[in-house]
Amino acid sequence: MATPPEIYRVTFLNKGKVYEVFAKQVYQSELYGFIEVEDYIFDERSQVVVDPSEEKLKAEFLGVKRSFIPIQAIVRIDEVEKGGVSKISNGDNITPFPSPFLAARNPDTHKSE
Repeated sequence: MATPPEIYRVTFLNKGKVYEVFAKQVYQSELYGFIEVEDYIFDERSQVVVDPSEEKLKAEFLGVKRSFIPIQAIVRIDEVEKGGVSKISNGDNITPFPSPFLAARNPDTHKSE
């Protein structure tokens, strides 16, 4: 009996939004600090209701053979039994790692005399 092919759900940050996509291949890249995602899977079922975020993802990844995603942008990678609906959601509650920490500077303390 043949084993079903693996399907991965990859959640990552891109331009302040949370992207959730499904792919057949996910692995560590030879480029240091990157994860490679190949063979994207989009929900091909014919539906009367069209999800605009999935349509936007389909258009964005149209013709993409492989994506190199920085490892610090990855939120989560799950191996799932079957694909689902890819989506883009608001990333308000997620802070990318490492987050830059800039303390408020007092301009008076750095005056040269």
